[in-house]
Parts: sequence; C-alpha cells; structure tokens
Amino acid sequence: MGVQKNLKWALVLSGGGAKGLAHVGFLKAFSRLGYPEPSLVAGTSMGAIVGGVYASGMPIEELAGFAENEFDITRYLDSFVFKLNGPVGKFLQAGQLLGNIAGKPGVDSGKELLALIRRLTGNKNFEDSRIPFRCNAVDLVKGREVVFSSGNMAEAIRASMSFPVFFEPLLMENMCLVDGGLADNMPVRIAGEAGFNRILAVDVGGFKPRPASEMETAPKIIYRALEVVLYRMNLLEKQYHADLVITASSKASPFSFNLKAELIALGEQAVKDHEKALAAFFGSGPRAWFARRNYRAHRSAAKPEGNFAETQ
Repeated sequence: MGVQKNLKWALVLSGGGAKGLAHVGFLKAFSRLGYPEPSLVAGTSMGAIVGGVYASGMPIEELAGFAENEFDITRYLDSFVFKLNGPVGKFLQAGQLLGNIAGKPGVDSGKELLALIRRLTGNKNFEDSRIPFRCNAVDLVKGREVVFSSGNMAEAIRASMSFPVFFEPLLMENMCLVDGGLADNMPVRIAGEAGFNRILAVDVGGFKPRPASEMETAPKIIYRALEVVLYRMNLLEKQYHADLVITASSKASPFSFNLKAELIALGEQAVKDHEKALAAFFGSGPRAWFARRNYRAHRSAAKPEGNFAETQ
C-alpha cells in the first residue's frame, strides 16, 4: 500500500479541557510516521490551542517539550480559585467562585493565557500561519457560531477556549465570544466547508459515565452539564463526517492538568493503536480505497453509545 505524498487533507482536533493534551501526544507520534502534513488544521477550545500553535509553525518537538516539561496551567491563571488544594482550599475556592460569578463575567480573565498563546504562536495572524488554520467560537449576542480564518490567531484561540463561567468571554467587534465547543466540539464541518474531502479527526472527549461522587463542586457540575449537552448534540446527524476518527479518551476529567504526562502518552498510544487505519487513510491504490470505504460503512452502521466512531 503506497502513500499519497501530495494528499490534500484536513486535521480536526476536538475540545476537552486538560484531555486535549492528548493532541500533543498524537502530533508527536504522528510526526514520526512520515505522512504528509495536513493542508488545514481546525480545532476548538483545547484543540484550537494545540492546533493553532502547531499550525503557526512551532516544531512538534518544541511543542511537546513545552507541554511535557514547562507547562503548568496554574502559572497562566490570574485567579487563585484554581490554585488551591485541600479542604481549606476547596472552601476558599467555593467562596471566590460564588463571588466572581455574582460580580464578574468569569472566574478568570484569561489575560495570562492570552499572553502565553501569543508567545507560542509568535503572535501571528492567520494569513502568516505555516499551515492554514481555523477555529470556532460562539457569539452570545447573536447566538451563532463564528469561524475564524483571518486576524490575530491568539485572540481567536482565546475566544475559542473561553469556557463559560471559568473564563471571561472575549469581547470583539460587538461580539461576546465563548467556547466554540458549545456549537461544535468536533468541527469537521469547518474542514468540509473549506472543500476538504479527506478529513482526519482526533476526539479526546470520549463521553463516559461518571460516578456521582465526582460531582462535588460547582465548576465540575457546570462542566459536566455542558458535557452532557454537547454529547447529546453530537448524537444528531451531521452533514459532514470525518473519514477517520481517532479516539484518545480516558477517565481523566477536563481539569486533570496534573496528569499531563499520562494524557500526552495517551495521544501517542492512540496513533500506535490506529496505524493500520492511518495507513489506509494516507494510502494509494485499490487496497487503501476499499479499507477507507469499509471504515465509512462500519462507522455509519455503528450505533452511538459512550464513545463516537472509532477505528481499530
């Protein structure tokens, strides 16, 4: 089975909070296989952060090194509500959370994260990105999805990761922008509408049941409620579908940034687990064509349950 070296294809990265660190592992392992780079990268929320930094031109080795050795989410938050542990910490967190919800549009301003994203992307505009990039957000003013393809990449990514309550919305051009995952947490449609017929999606969401004991704080309950809504939305029929969906899901919560090594390793393992499917995705000739067709048929026949379509 040969490889289509000049294949025009799109990479779509889902949202998922801390679980999105698996995208770093995916890109790290994928880069070793020698397949052509994507012609477009689209992402939402954490997928927008990882995808945007990768598309901007940061070498994957450098991105992986930063995520593995330097990244500490608490360094880039200006609110101490996310930084305290233990019983006393939880008590103070609850107090500040309620205070911030009552008097501010979000617990954290997102300013420190915006500064970090500017640094990681070189503060580039979309037009200057090494690989074409797209991300989405939701405008609360008009109740619509906004897809960014021009302007400053860091600002668009900051809008895409503005999860309600946790981060203040980004105000831009009379829009009040929040997390793009609220409209489409796996924005395959963006790639489809850009004209791509070969689309590879990486899903780190992997909706799973969780014990009631985990619903212990207001932030976790809010996030879980939105997870359920997004999961139900994704069960609906959509116009565009990825040719290959690689699932890298775990029992980690969207807040488990302390598990970054495990989550990055999960993304690497997902590539190993799907090497045959990747070979078919990038392959040329009748054998690869039949393999892709069989995957699409299998995915269409599968009933959605805890996880979305997955190729073994």
